Amino acid sequence: MATTDDAGKPAGTEAAARVTAAFPTRYLPAPQVRDLPDEPHHYRRLIGPGIIAAGVGLASGEFILFPYIASQVGLVFVWAALVGLVTQYFLNMEIERYTLATGETALTGFSRYWRHWGLVFAVLTYFANLWPGWVTSSATLTTYLFGGDRTWIAIGMLVVIGLILTLAPVVYVALEKAQMLKVAAVLTLFLVAAIFAIGASAWSDLPEVVTQPRIPVEELGFALLLGALAFAGAGGGQNLVQSNWIRDKGFGMGAYVPRLVSPVTGQAEAAPSTGYVFEPTDDNLRRWKGWWKFANIEQLTTFVLITFLTILFTSLLAYSTVFGREGLENNIGFLEVEGQILGERVGSWFQYFFWAIGAFSLFAAALGIVDYTSRLAADVIKTSYARNANESKIYAGLVWGLVLIGIAVLLAGFGQPIVLLVISAVVGGFMMFIYSGLLILVNRKILPAPIRVRGIRLAVLIWSLLLFGTLSVLTFQDRIGELFGG
Repeated sequence: MATTDDAGKPAGTEAAARVTAAFPTRYLPAPQVRDLPDEPHHYRRLIGPGIIAAGVGLASGEFILFPYIASQVGLVFVWAALVGLVTQYFLNMEIERYTLATGETALTGFSRYWRHWGLVFAVLTYFANLWPGWVTSSATLTTYLFGGDRTWIAIGMLVVIGLILTLAPVVYVALEKAQMLKVAAVLTLFLVAAIFAIGASAWSDLPEVVTQPRIPVEELGFALLLGALAFAGAGGGQNLVQSNWIRDKGFGMGAYVPRLVSPVTGQAEAAPSTGYVFEPTDDNLRRWKGWWKFANIEQLTTFVLITFLTILFTSLLAYSTVFGREGLENNIGFLEVEGQILGERVGSWFQYFFWAIGAFSLFAAALGIVDYTSRLAADVIKTSYARNANESKIYAGLVWGLVLIGIAVLLAGFGQPIVLLVISAVVGGFMMFIYSGLLILVNRKILPAPIRVRGIRLAVLIWSLLLFGTLSVLTFQDRIGELFGG
Protein backbone atom coordinates (compact mmCIF):
# COMPACT_ATOMS: atom_id res chain seq x y z
CA MET A 1 0.00 0.00 0.00
CA ALA A 2 1.43 3.37 -0.97
CA THR A 3 2.17 5.73 1.86
CA THR A 4 2.07 8.99 -0.08
CA ASP A 5 0.32 10.59 -2.98
CA ASP A 6 2.24 11.86 -6.03
CA ALA A 7 3.12 15.13 -4.28
CA GLY A 8 4.60 13.38 -1.28
CA LYS A 9 1.92 14.66 1.09
CA PRO A 10 0.67 12.63 4.03
CA ALA A 11 -1.71 9.97 2.77
CA GLY A 12 -3.86 10.15 5.85
CA THR A 13 -3.57 6.49 6.82
CA GLU A 14 -3.62 5.49 10.46
CA ALA A 15 -0.06 4.19 10.21
CA ALA A 16 1.11 7.47 8.66
CA ALA A 17 -0.51 9.39 11.47
CA ARG A 18 1.30 7.27 14.04
CA VAL A 19 4.79 7.83 12.58
CA THR A 20 4.31 11.57 12.20
CA ALA A 21 2.83 11.88 15.70
CA ALA A 22 6.20 10.94 17.20
CA PHE A 23 7.75 14.17 15.84
CA PRO A 24 7.48 17.16 18.20
CA THR A 25 5.83 20.00 16.25
CA ARG A 26 5.98 22.91 18.69
CA TYR A 27 8.87 24.53 16.79
CA LEU A 28 8.89 22.75 13.42
CA PRO A 29 6.14 21.27 11.24
CA ALA A 30 5.57 17.54 10.99
CA PRO A 31 7.42 15.71 8.21
CA GLN A 32 5.81 14.43 5.06
CA VAL A 33 5.28 10.68 4.65
CA ARG A 34 6.99 8.89 1.77
CA ASP A 35 8.34 5.46 1.02
CA LEU A 36 12.03 4.93 1.69
CA PRO A 37 13.93 4.92 -1.62
CA ASP A 38 15.21 1.57 -2.88
CA GLU A 39 18.29 0.31 -1.07
CA PRO A 40 21.61 0.53 -2.94
CA HIS A 41 22.82 -2.49 -4.86
CA HIS A 42 25.95 -0.93 -6.40
CA TYR A 43 27.97 0.68 -3.63
CA ARG A 44 30.79 2.30 -5.59
CA ARG A 45 28.91 5.37 -6.79
CA LEU A 46 27.67 6.14 -3.27
CA ILE A 47 31.06 5.98 -1.53
CA GLY A 48 32.10 9.49 -0.51
CA PRO A 49 30.82 10.95 2.79
CA GLY A 50 33.17 8.76 4.84
CA ILE A 51 36.10 9.79 2.65
CA ILE A 52 35.18 13.44 3.16
CA ALA A 53 35.03 12.84 6.92
CA ALA A 54 38.46 11.19 6.82
CA GLY A 55 39.92 13.88 4.57
CA VAL A 56 38.67 16.80 6.65
CA GLY A 57 39.62 15.04 9.87
CA LEU A 58 43.20 14.35 8.72
CA ALA A 59 44.62 17.60 10.01
CA SER A 60 47.05 18.66 12.70
CA GLY A 61 46.05 15.87 15.06
CA GLU A 62 47.03 13.16 12.57
CA PHE A 63 50.05 14.99 11.14
CA ILE A 64 51.38 16.49 14.38
CA LEU A 65 49.80 15.22 17.60
CA PHE A 66 50.06 11.44 17.22
CA PRO A 67 53.47 11.63 15.46
CA TYR A 68 54.68 13.91 18.28
CA ILE A 69 53.52 11.36 20.86
CA ALA A 70 55.36 8.64 18.92
CA SER A 71 58.51 10.76 18.87
CA GLN A 72 58.41 11.02 22.66
CA VAL A 73 57.24 7.59 23.84
CA GLY A 74 57.26 5.34 20.79
CA LEU A 75 54.26 3.40 19.50
CA VAL A 76 52.73 2.48 22.85
CA PHE A 77 49.79 4.91 22.55
CA VAL A 78 48.68 4.27 18.96
CA TRP A 79 46.02 1.89 20.33
CA ALA A 80 44.17 4.95 21.64
CA ALA A 81 43.51 6.14 18.09
CA LEU A 82 41.55 2.97 17.39
CA VAL A 83 39.50 3.38 20.58
CA GLY A 84 38.70 6.98 19.67
CA LEU A 85 37.85 6.10 16.09
CA VAL A 86 35.54 3.23 17.06
CA THR A 87 33.71 5.56 19.46
CA GLN A 88 33.32 8.16 16.71
CA TYR A 89 32.20 5.48 14.26
CA PHE A 90 29.22 4.62 16.46
CA LEU A 91 28.56 8.31 17.09
CA ASN A 92 28.61 9.07 13.36
CA MET A 93 26.28 6.17 12.64
CA GLU A 94 23.69 7.46 15.11
CA ILE A 95 23.90 10.87 13.44
CA GLU A 96 23.43 9.10 10.10
CA ARG A 97 20.58 6.94 11.45
CA TYR A 98 18.37 9.98 12.00
CA THR A 99 19.10 11.44 8.56
CA LEU A 100 18.71 8.13 6.73
CA ALA A 101 15.26 7.75 8.32
CA THR A 102 14.01 11.33 7.96
CA GLY A 103 16.09 13.32 5.48
CA GLU A 104 16.53 15.88 8.27
CA THR A 105 19.87 16.68 9.83
CA ALA A 106 20.49 15.62 13.42
CA LEU A 107 20.46 19.32 14.34
CA THR A 108 16.93 19.61 13.00
CA GLY A 109 15.94 16.64 15.14
CA PHE A 110 17.43 18.34 18.21
CA SER A 111 15.65 21.59 17.32
CA ARG A 112 12.28 19.82 17.43
CA TYR A 113 12.71 19.68 21.22
CA TRP A 114 14.12 23.18 21.65
CA ARG A 115 14.21 25.63 18.78
CA HIS A 116 17.68 26.97 19.54
CA TRP A 117 19.65 23.72 19.84
CA GLY A 118 20.87 24.09 16.27
CA LEU A 119 21.93 27.68 16.88
CA VAL A 120 23.86 26.64 20.00
CA PHE A 121 25.86 24.03 18.06
CA ALA A 122 26.41 26.35 15.08
CA VAL A 123 27.78 29.10 17.35
CA LEU A 124 30.02 26.65 19.21
CA THR A 125 31.36 25.34 15.90
CA TYR A 126 32.14 28.91 14.82
CA PHE A 127 33.98 29.61 18.06
CA ALA A 128 36.06 26.47 17.62
CA ASN A 129 37.03 27.42 14.05
CA LEU A 130 37.38 31.23 14.14
CA TRP A 131 41.16 31.01 14.19
CA PRO A 132 42.33 29.91 10.68
CA GLY A 133 44.74 27.38 12.16
CA TRP A 134 44.65 24.70 9.45
CA VAL A 135 45.23 27.13 6.59
CA THR A 136 48.02 28.83 8.56
CA SER A 137 49.66 25.43 9.08
CA SER A 138 49.35 24.71 5.35
CA ALA A 139 50.89 28.10 4.55
CA THR A 140 53.78 27.38 6.96
CA LEU A 141 54.58 24.11 5.18
CA THR A 142 54.37 25.97 1.86
CA THR A 143 57.09 28.35 3.06
CA TYR A 144 59.33 25.32 3.68
CA LEU A 145 58.90 24.52 0.00
CA PHE A 146 59.02 27.92 -1.68
CA GLY A 147 59.77 30.52 0.96
CA GLY A 148 57.60 33.61 1.15
CA ASP A 149 55.49 35.27 3.80
CA ARG A 150 53.26 32.85 5.71
CA THR A 151 50.57 35.44 6.39
CA TRP A 152 50.01 36.41 2.77
CA ILE A 153 50.11 32.81 1.60
CA ALA A 154 47.44 31.95 4.18
CA ILE A 155 45.30 34.90 3.07
CA GLY A 156 45.56 33.75 -0.54
CA MET A 157 44.53 30.24 0.50
CA LEU A 158 41.49 31.59 2.34
CA VAL A 159 40.37 33.49 -0.77
CA VAL A 160 40.81 30.34 -2.90
CA ILE A 161 38.73 28.36 -0.38
CA GLY A 162 35.96 30.96 -0.56
CA LEU A 163 35.95 30.84 -4.37
CA ILE A 164 35.87 27.03 -4.51
CA LEU A 165 32.97 26.75 -2.09
CA THR A 166 30.84 29.46 -3.68
CA LEU A 167 31.52 28.88 -7.39
CA ALA A 168 31.29 25.08 -7.56
CA PRO A 169 27.88 24.24 -9.13
CA VAL A 170 27.25 21.54 -6.49
CA VAL A 171 29.27 22.21 -3.33
CA TYR A 172 29.30 18.58 -2.16
CA VAL A 173 30.79 17.35 -5.44
CA ALA A 174 33.68 19.83 -5.26
CA LEU A 175 34.36 18.94 -1.64
CA GLU A 176 34.25 15.21 -2.34
CA LYS A 177 36.71 15.51 -5.23
CA ALA A 178 39.12 17.58 -3.14
CA GLN A 179 39.07 15.16 -0.21
CA MET A 180 39.43 12.10 -2.47
CA LEU A 181 42.49 13.71 -4.05
CA LYS A 182 43.88 14.43 -0.59
CA VAL A 183 43.36 10.86 0.61
CA ALA A 184 45.03 9.54 -2.56
CA ALA A 185 48.00 11.86 -1.99
CA VAL A 186 48.38 10.79 1.64
CA LEU A 187 48.18 7.10 0.74
CA THR A 188 50.86 7.70 -1.93
CA LEU A 189 53.06 9.27 0.74
CA PHE A 190 52.63 6.19 2.91
CA LEU A 191 53.51 3.84 0.07
CA VAL A 192 56.68 5.76 -0.74
CA ALA A 193 57.56 6.07 2.95
CA ALA A 194 57.07 2.35 3.52
CA ILE A 195 59.63 1.63 0.79
CA PHE A 196 62.22 4.37 1.32
CA ALA A 197 61.88 6.00 4.74
CA ILE A 198 60.73 3.54 7.41
CA GLY A 199 63.61 1.35 8.50
CA ALA A 200 63.52 -2.32 9.34
CA SER A 201 63.91 -1.63 13.06
CA ALA A 202 60.79 0.55 13.09
CA TRP A 203 58.80 -2.15 11.30
CA SER A 204 60.01 -4.72 13.81
CA ASP A 205 58.77 -2.52 16.66
CA LEU A 206 55.28 -2.17 15.16
CA PRO A 207 53.81 -5.02 17.29
CA GLU A 208 54.33 -2.74 20.32
CA VAL A 209 51.03 -1.13 19.36
CA VAL A 210 49.35 -4.35 20.52
CA THR A 211 51.87 -5.97 22.85
CA GLN A 212 52.93 -2.93 24.92
CA PRO A 213 49.95 -0.57 25.14
CA ARG A 214 50.08 1.98 27.92
CA ILE A 215 49.04 5.50 28.90
CA PRO A 216 52.24 7.58 29.24
CA VAL A 217 50.79 10.16 31.62
CA GLU A 218 54.06 11.05 33.34
CA GLU A 219 55.79 11.94 30.09
CA LEU A 220 53.00 13.82 28.31
CA GLY A 221 50.17 14.64 30.71
CA PHE A 222 46.69 13.19 30.97
CA ALA A 223 44.72 15.90 29.14
CA LEU A 224 46.95 15.72 26.04
CA LEU A 225 46.63 11.95 25.82
CA LEU A 226 42.90 11.85 26.46
CA GLY A 227 42.41 14.58 23.87
CA ALA A 228 44.35 12.54 21.32
CA LEU A 229 42.22 9.48 22.09
CA ALA A 230 38.89 11.24 21.90
CA PHE A 231 39.48 13.44 18.87
CA ALA A 232 41.27 10.99 16.59
CA GLY A 233 39.74 11.54 13.16
CA ALA A 234 37.12 14.21 13.69
CA GLY A 235 35.36 15.83 16.61
CA GLY A 236 32.88 18.56 17.43
CA GLY A 237 30.85 19.95 14.55
CA GLN A 238 32.51 17.71 11.97
CA ASN A 239 30.66 14.67 13.29
CA LEU A 240 27.34 16.51 13.11
CA VAL A 241 27.84 17.48 9.47
CA GLN A 242 27.74 13.79 8.49
CA SER A 243 23.98 14.42 8.28
CA ASN A 244 24.46 17.09 5.63
CA TRP A 245 27.04 15.16 3.62
CA ILE A 246 25.05 11.91 3.38
CA ARG A 247 21.93 13.90 2.52
CA ASP A 248 23.73 15.67 -0.32
CA LYS A 249 24.93 12.25 -1.53
CA GLY A 250 21.32 10.99 -1.58
CA PHE A 251 21.42 8.42 1.21
CA GLY A 252 18.05 7.09 2.39
CA MET A 253 15.32 9.71 2.80
CA GLY A 254 17.95 12.33 2.00
CA ALA A 255 17.32 11.50 -1.68
CA TYR A 256 14.20 13.69 -1.46
CA VAL A 257 16.15 16.76 -0.28
CA PRO A 258 17.84 19.03 -2.88
CA ARG A 259 21.60 19.46 -2.65
CA LEU A 260 23.37 22.65 -1.65
CA VAL A 261 24.44 24.51 -4.80
CA SER A 262 26.36 27.64 -5.72
CA PRO A 263 24.20 30.80 -5.71
CA VAL A 264 26.22 31.91 -8.76
CA THR A 265 26.65 28.82 -10.95
CA GLY A 266 24.07 26.38 -9.55
CA GLN A 267 20.30 26.06 -9.84
CA ALA A 268 18.53 25.99 -6.47
CA GLU A 269 15.43 23.82 -6.01
CA ALA A 270 12.50 24.65 -3.76
CA ALA A 271 12.04 22.23 -0.86
CA PRO A 272 10.62 22.17 2.65
CA SER A 273 13.15 22.89 5.40
CA THR A 274 12.01 19.81 7.32
CA GLY A 275 12.10 16.20 6.20
CA TYR A 276 10.20 13.01 5.56
CA VAL A 277 9.36 9.78 7.34
CA PHE A 278 8.37 6.33 6.17
CA GLU A 279 5.79 3.91 7.49
CA PRO A 280 7.47 0.76 8.91
CA THR A 281 5.97 -1.57 6.30
CA ASP A 282 7.72 -4.78 5.29
CA ASP A 283 9.00 -3.20 2.07
CA ASN A 284 10.29 -0.08 3.81
CA LEU A 285 11.99 -2.08 6.55
CA ARG A 286 13.67 -4.27 3.93
CA ARG A 287 14.97 -1.13 2.22
CA TRP A 288 16.05 0.26 5.58
CA LYS A 289 18.19 -2.82 6.28
CA GLY A 290 19.89 -2.32 2.92
CA TRP A 291 20.61 1.36 3.56
CA TRP A 292 21.77 0.74 7.13
CA LYS A 293 24.13 -2.03 6.04
CA PHE A 294 25.62 0.13 3.31
CA ALA A 295 26.04 3.20 5.56
CA ASN A 296 27.87 1.12 8.17
CA ILE A 297 30.18 -0.43 5.58
CA GLU A 298 30.87 2.98 4.02
CA GLN A 299 31.92 4.51 7.35
CA LEU A 300 34.07 1.54 8.40
CA THR A 301 35.93 1.18 5.12
CA THR A 302 36.53 4.90 4.59
CA PHE A 303 36.49 7.09 7.70
CA VAL A 304 37.68 4.51 10.24
CA LEU A 305 40.13 2.59 8.05
CA ILE A 306 41.72 5.59 6.29
CA THR A 307 42.06 7.60 9.50
CA PHE A 308 43.60 4.73 11.47
CA LEU A 309 46.07 3.91 8.70
CA THR A 310 47.04 7.59 8.54
CA ILE A 311 47.66 7.81 12.28
CA LEU A 312 49.55 4.52 12.25
CA PHE A 313 51.85 5.49 9.36
CA THR A 314 52.51 9.08 10.45
CA SER A 315 53.34 7.76 13.92
CA LEU A 316 55.57 5.06 12.47
CA LEU A 317 57.32 7.60 10.23
CA ALA A 318 57.96 9.93 13.18
CA TYR A 319 59.11 7.02 15.34
CA SER A 320 61.55 5.82 12.69
CA THR A 321 63.12 9.27 12.25
CA VAL A 322 62.91 11.43 15.38
CA PHE A 323 62.16 9.11 18.31
CA GLY A 324 64.25 10.21 21.30
CA ARG A 325 65.31 13.51 19.70
CA GLU A 326 65.45 16.34 22.23
CA GLY A 327 63.74 19.72 21.84
CA LEU A 328 60.82 18.70 19.59
CA GLU A 329 57.71 20.84 19.96
CA ASN A 330 54.07 19.83 19.59
CA ASN A 331 53.30 22.29 16.79
CA ILE A 332 53.74 22.73 13.06
CA GLY A 333 57.51 23.20 13.49
CA PHE A 334 57.71 19.50 14.30
CA LEU A 335 57.10 18.73 10.61
CA GLU A 336 60.03 20.94 9.54
CA VAL A 337 62.43 18.95 11.70
CA GLU A 338 60.96 15.63 10.57
CA GLY A 339 61.17 16.67 6.92
CA GLN A 340 64.82 17.69 7.25
CA ILE A 341 65.72 14.34 8.82
CA LEU A 342 63.81 12.49 6.09
CA GLY A 343 65.78 14.47 3.53
CA GLU A 344 69.06 13.45 5.14
CA ARG A 345 68.01 9.81 5.29
CA VAL A 346 66.23 9.31 1.96
CA GLY A 347 67.19 12.27 -0.20
CA SER A 348 66.16 15.88 -0.55
CA TRP A 349 63.36 14.92 -2.93
CA PHE A 350 61.53 13.09 -0.15
CA GLN A 351 61.86 16.03 2.22
CA TYR A 352 60.01 18.27 -0.23
CA PHE A 353 57.55 15.53 -1.15
CA PHE A 354 56.69 15.13 2.55
CA TRP A 355 56.11 18.86 3.02
CA ALA A 356 54.09 19.16 -0.21
CA ILE A 357 51.71 16.38 0.81
CA GLY A 358 51.39 17.93 4.26
CA ALA A 359 50.66 21.39 2.84
CA PHE A 360 47.98 20.07 0.48
CA SER A 361 46.46 17.89 3.21
CA LEU A 362 46.11 20.78 5.64
CA PHE A 363 44.71 23.02 2.87
CA ALA A 364 42.08 20.38 2.07
CA ALA A 365 41.28 20.14 5.78
CA ALA A 366 40.80 23.92 5.89
CA LEU A 367 38.48 23.68 2.86
CA GLY A 368 36.37 21.10 4.67
CA ILE A 369 36.34 23.04 7.94
CA VAL A 370 35.08 26.22 6.28
CA ASP A 371 32.47 24.13 4.46
CA TYR A 372 31.09 22.27 7.45
CA THR A 373 31.12 25.33 9.72
CA SER A 374 29.10 27.31 7.17
CA ARG A 375 26.95 24.34 6.13
CA LEU A 376 25.81 23.65 9.70
CA ALA A 377 24.91 27.28 10.31
CA ALA A 378 23.11 27.71 6.97
CA ASP A 379 20.97 24.63 7.63
CA VAL A 380 20.06 25.91 11.10
CA ILE A 381 19.10 29.37 9.84
CA LYS A 382 17.04 27.93 6.98
CA THR A 383 15.26 25.35 9.14
CA SER A 384 14.52 27.23 12.35
CA TYR A 385 14.58 30.95 11.55
CA ALA A 386 14.14 31.70 7.83
CA ARG A 387 12.27 28.86 6.15
CA ASN A 388 11.62 30.81 2.95
CA ALA A 389 15.22 31.92 2.50
CA ASN A 390 17.64 30.58 -0.12
CA GLU A 391 19.97 28.24 1.79
CA SER A 392 22.68 28.43 -0.88
CA LYS A 393 22.89 32.23 -0.51
CA ILE A 394 23.00 31.94 3.29
CA TYR A 395 25.79 29.37 2.97
CA ALA A 396 27.81 31.56 0.58
CA GLY A 397 27.50 34.55 2.92
CA LEU A 398 28.67 32.47 5.88
CA VAL A 399 31.63 31.10 3.90
CA TRP A 400 32.86 34.57 3.02
CA GLY A 401 32.16 35.79 6.54
CA LEU A 402 34.46 33.10 7.94
CA VAL A 403 37.07 33.84 5.26
CA LEU A 404 37.03 37.57 6.05
CA ILE A 405 37.28 36.94 9.79
CA GLY A 406 40.31 34.73 9.16
CA ILE A 407 41.91 37.40 6.95
CA ALA A 408 41.28 40.07 9.59
CA VAL A 409 42.91 37.94 12.29
CA LEU A 410 45.95 37.32 10.09
CA LEU A 411 46.33 40.96 9.04
CA ALA A 412 46.08 42.07 12.66
CA GLY A 413 49.22 40.06 13.27
CA PHE A 414 47.86 38.13 16.21
CA GLY A 415 49.44 34.94 17.34
CA GLN A 416 46.81 32.41 18.24
CA PRO A 417 45.08 34.06 21.23
CA ILE A 418 45.13 32.00 24.41
CA VAL A 419 41.37 32.40 24.75
CA LEU A 420 40.88 30.69 21.40
CA LEU A 421 43.19 27.90 22.50
CA VAL A 422 40.96 27.37 25.52
CA ILE A 423 37.78 27.56 23.45
CA SER A 424 39.05 25.17 20.76
CA ALA A 425 40.20 22.65 23.36
CA VAL A 426 36.96 22.68 25.32
CA VAL A 427 34.28 23.30 22.71
CA GLY A 428 34.72 20.12 20.67
CA GLY A 429 34.48 17.82 23.65
CA PHE A 430 31.61 19.79 25.19
CA MET A 431 29.61 19.61 21.95
CA MET A 432 30.11 15.85 21.69
CA PHE A 433 29.10 15.39 25.32
CA ILE A 434 25.83 17.27 24.73
CA TYR A 435 24.88 15.75 21.39
CA SER A 436 25.67 12.20 22.52
CA GLY A 437 22.76 12.64 24.94
CA LEU A 438 20.54 14.34 22.36
CA LEU A 439 21.12 11.50 19.89
CA ILE A 440 19.79 9.06 22.47
CA LEU A 441 16.71 11.27 22.78
CA VAL A 442 15.86 11.65 19.08
CA ASN A 443 16.81 8.12 18.03
CA ARG A 444 14.80 6.57 20.86
CA LYS A 445 11.74 8.85 20.85
CA ILE A 446 11.20 10.10 17.29
CA LEU A 447 12.08 7.25 14.94
CA PRO A 448 9.69 4.34 14.28
CA ALA A 449 10.12 1.57 16.87
CA PRO A 450 11.73 -1.05 14.55
CA ILE A 451 14.68 1.23 13.68
CA ARG A 452 15.37 2.93 17.03
CA VAL A 453 18.82 2.72 18.60
CA ARG A 454 19.15 -0.07 21.14
CA GLY A 455 21.56 -2.67 22.51
CA ILE A 456 25.27 -2.16 22.09
CA ARG A 457 24.84 0.99 20.03
CA LEU A 458 22.86 2.58 22.83
CA ALA A 459 25.56 1.48 25.28
CA VAL A 460 28.25 3.13 23.14
CA LEU A 461 26.28 6.39 23.09
CA ILE A 462 26.23 6.29 26.89
CA TRP A 463 30.00 5.59 26.86
CA SER A 464 30.45 8.55 24.48
CA LEU A 465 28.44 10.76 26.83
CA LEU A 466 30.70 9.81 29.75
CA LEU A 467 33.94 9.98 27.74
CA PHE A 468 33.42 13.41 26.27
CA GLY A 469 31.95 14.78 29.47
CA THR A 470 35.07 13.67 31.35
CA LEU A 471 37.31 14.99 28.56
CA SER A 472 35.61 18.40 28.65
CA VAL A 473 36.17 18.76 32.38
CA LEU A 474 39.80 17.56 32.31
CA THR A 475 40.75 19.65 29.28
CA PHE A 476 39.10 22.75 30.72
CA GLN A 477 40.96 22.31 34.00
CA ASP A 478 44.23 21.75 32.17
CA ARG A 479 43.91 24.81 29.93
CA ILE A 480 42.68 27.10 32.69
CA GLY A 481 45.61 25.93 34.83
CA GLU A 482 48.00 26.91 32.03
CA LEU A 483 46.22 30.23 31.51
CA PHE A 484 46.62 31.26 35.15
CA GLY A 485 49.97 29.59 35.67
CA GLY A 486 48.51 26.90 37.95
